[in-house]
Amino acid sequence: MNSGFTDRYDAGRKLAERLTNYRGRNDVVVLALPRGGVPVGFEVAKALDAPLDVMIVRKLGFPGAEELAMGAVASGGVWVLNDQAIREPHFEATLQRVAQREMRELERREINYRDGRPPPDLSGKTVILTDDGLATGATMRAAVKAVRPRGATRLVVGVPVGSPEACAEIQAEVDELICLLIPRSFYAVGQFYEQFGQITDDEVRKLLAQTSKNVPIL
Repeated sequence: MNSGFTDRYDAGRKLAERLTNYRGRNDVVVLALPRGGVPVGFEVAKALDAPLDVMIVRKLGFPGAEELAMGAVASGGVWVLNDQAIREPHFEATLQRVAQREMRELERREINYRDGRPPPDLSGKTVILTDDGLATGATMRAAVKAVRPRGATRLVVGVPVGSPEACAEIQAEVDELICLLIPRSFYAVGQFYEQFGQITDDEVRKLLAQTSKNVPIL
């Protein structure tokens, strides 16, 4: 395995090579975490001939240090909080302020990406959750927690890169974790990509529209 990826599409193609045992099955759904996880999920879904949808999750970052997560919130009002962050001074007030802003953004993305379409029916499905990487793992943990009650029979997390700590936490919570790179020296997801620019809402919508199959809805 090389030391990184050209961009998220390259990462998705390489990740798909490790998920070929799920190819061509009618019980597989790929759920990507917007926005960075959508190009990854798009390539995975295309290679597996599986439907693609989004699991919208927002990280609750510390003001002024947003890469450090207090926790995360997912569609359906599912929360995950960082145990270490809870012990920080003024945590409750900071969390409330940040959470209000991120819930508004989550709701905006639900409307923007779905065009009124309800979430997919996951009953009896194998769900593959994808993102461009795991740093703290907070957003993925929220996604896992949100998917669990929706009837999926198997839950797989597939990411190109992750910190050892985050991967260990996620692996304990899912049926299978596929992570291509788990470097000992991990500072940020972007350090493992040559191109790591922001993904726009329009790009997310375009990729979802290009998906060859519609996900069954509730």
